[in-house]
Amino acid sequence: MSRARHAIMLVILFEDNHCIAVAKPAPLLTQGVPFDSPTGTIPTLEAMVKAYLKERYHKAGNVYLGIPHRLDRPVSGAIVFARNTKAARRLAEQFQKREVIKTYWAAVEGDVQPQEGTWEDWLLKLPEEARVEKAAAETPGARHAVLEYRRLSSEAGCTLLEIKPHTGRMHQIRVQASLRGWPIRGDVLYHAQSSFGPPVELPRERVIALHARSLVFLHPIRYEPITLVAPVPDLWRQAFPVSVKSLEQQKQPESCEE
Repeated sequence: MSRARHAIMLVILFEDNHCIAVAKPAPLLTQGVPFDSPTGTIPTLEAMVKAYLKERYHKAGNVYLGIPHRLDRPVSGAIVFARNTKAARRLAEQFQKREVIKTYWAAVEGDVQPQEGTWEDWLLKLPEEARVEKAAAETPGARHAVLEYRRLSSEAGCTLLEIKPHTGRMHQIRVQASLRGWPIRGDVLYHAQSSFGPPVELPRERVIALHARSLVFLHPIRYEPITLVAPVPDLWRQAFPVSVKSLEQQKQPESCEE
């Protein structure tokens, strides 16, 4: 279900009185204070969702929106917000306890072998930098990072992977792929050589070939399982037309909506 209420179309994946889920486009910020630039106002997904709720439900005052998780700016995909404090607390607990099943699609440079496996590293956020690097397990501040991957297809010199992170570390998928010589396409921060998307003027406008395809969690009030599936962005269809068409023809979980 889509509602074009704002300059960027807001794609609603699920909505009820307790939570709302949308498909985040890249390179939109998840959260922050909208600010002005020479090219106009830089929006955030948080502000867009609040504006949508305010308009749809004719709210006179401020709109509450809890943010239990985030997606990096250059990443697209499914994201869920809470509409009240009880839902926010319970959703946050699910993410903290790693009870939410997150599935990503990533297009990485090179030929990934074997066909499936587990990546495990210790990662350290660099002080005063929005970047992560590999570290020894005993390094102060280092955090354990684990994910599972499965090869989906190959096209345009890239391998398309399905990735299920077991931990939620900063830039985890991006840095773990790069450490093995398979950086995500377009991710120059982690040594990608190939571009993704049209040329941009500013670094913040770059996008990378990482898409949060689905989320599975328990409804924060009714405790029934909710499955969200984010549509594949048009940019993916243009870059990997054969693979995306084939993957979409395979049985995918249905997105839920009331």
